[in-house]
Amino acid sequence: MAADTPAPRADAPPSRPRPHTRRQPWILTYHSVTDPGDDPYGITVSPDRLDEQLSWLRGRRLRGVGVSELLRAGAGRRGLVGLTFDDGYADFLDEALPVLRRHGFRATVFVLPGRPGGVNEWDPLGPRKPLLTHEDVRRVAAAGMEVGSHGLCHQDLTALTDEELRRETRHSRELIGDLTGSLPEGFCYPYGYVDRRVADAARTAGYGYACALAPGPLLSRFALPRTHISQADRGVRLWAKDLRHGLRQVTSPAAGHRSAGRARAGGPR
Repeated sequence: MAADTPAPRADAPPSRPRPHTRRQPWILTYHSVTDPGDDPYGITVSPDRLDEQLSWLRGRRLRGVGVSELLRAGAGRRGLVGLTFDDGYADFLDEALPVLRRHGFRATVFVLPGRPGGVNEWDPLGPRKPLLTHEDVRRVAAAGMEVGSHGLCHQDLTALTDEELRRETRHSRELIGDLTGSLPEGFCYPYGYVDRRVADAARTAGYGYACALAPGPLLSRFALPRTHISQADRGVRLWAKDLRHGLRQVTSPAAGHRSAGRARAGGPR
């Protein structure tokens, strides 16, 4: 991939209308924050690149928050962007959290309470990365981050039986509630895979919202679209992703429009 155009200075005013001021909330998707040298799925950013990306947001007068905070802001969410970290990688505490704190940002961390201290076995190409332990999850919550559920074990929920689906949604919520002292508000579909039945299961389990990637006609509060962020994303690419997100929104997440179709996005993730 060709080198990106250098990012504008973080303190420079925007030179054109900001896309985020004229459409639905923008939610960014991160995964692992560490050395991206071995990264076959494009899900890893370095701490330095994360710092650069958050500086870019600040330069556009955007403040990173968790998804619950973003949705609660309602009409007052202008100037806010949702930050999410999927899979519950252990590097969040040592690598991502210090960068978020330096910028005064918060985020939602979607964890896997059924794999405490495990590894990302669902990625056939690796590399193997450690996941947060139960004690780590408590530390994330104590640091002021929102903790959400990514299911128990990172499975394709659309392929599960109804009982398995209930365990992945409802039981994972109960486990996180036991760990943090409060039931999580948010759910995130592994791989971004969601259909009508899965979205209904998240709602029935008691969540207030659920994140997908590109939900298409399922777009609703229980299938929120997000933008994947990688190591390659800098100034121009970030601006283009912001604009693309705005252009593809044709209905409001609050409208609750869903179809029976299955929305897949993001390759083998």
